[in-house]
Amino acid sequence: MNFTSYFSPLIAQYGLVAVFSIVGMESLGLPLPGETVIILASGLAGGGQMNIYAVAFVAFLAAVVGDNIGYLIGRKFGRPAIAKYGQRIWITEEKMARAEAIIQKRGPIIVVMARFIVLLRQLNGLAAGTGGMHWLTFVVANAIGAALWVGLWSTLAYQFGHSVSILPFIWHHLGLIAMLTIPVLIVAMIYIYFRHIRE
Repeated sequence: MNFTSYFSPLIAQYGLVAVFSIVGMESLGLPLPGETVIILASGLAGGGQMNIYAVAFVAFLAAVVGDNIGYLIGRKFGRPAIAKYGQRIWITEEKMARAEAIIQKRGPIIVVMARFIVLLRQLNGLAAGTGGMHWLTFVVANAIGAALWVGLWSTLAYQFGHSVSILPFIWHHLGLIAMLTIPVLIVAMIYIYFRHIRE
């Protein structure tokens, strides 16, 4: 599917409602292109058709709300479901215990970085809830990840979006842009994390 040609009219017609719905449902776990929607909406804002601050705020809010709903679902239903059906897909109690230990130890960094990785972005909240991460820890890390994620793509698309024709170029080179920016973000987050631990 050509995401640009399909979602541009959708966003143009429904505006912030479309942004909130798609980004929120992707964060909840559905396979929807939330990243693409942020880029397209921010590009339209660059062309004067939407307000960039509204786009960024709504996308951030949708990402946080969607992930928190996923967290609550994972926390309430995830662990018993895995204990009951996990053996069928080779998830043993031992593996689950190790996964939960990793999330408890390095959970915040995983939650922040997962926002930039397809699939992990959709399952972020569910995994954190199932793994038993403290809700307040998840909320803070999730908000940081969402702010970095939305801030990155909305800023790039807005700056280049004064001409909507450049949006397909951004989408086509999305992988290259991510490859250049994500390592910098990861190094910065690791530095902040270890500095916090040292303090």
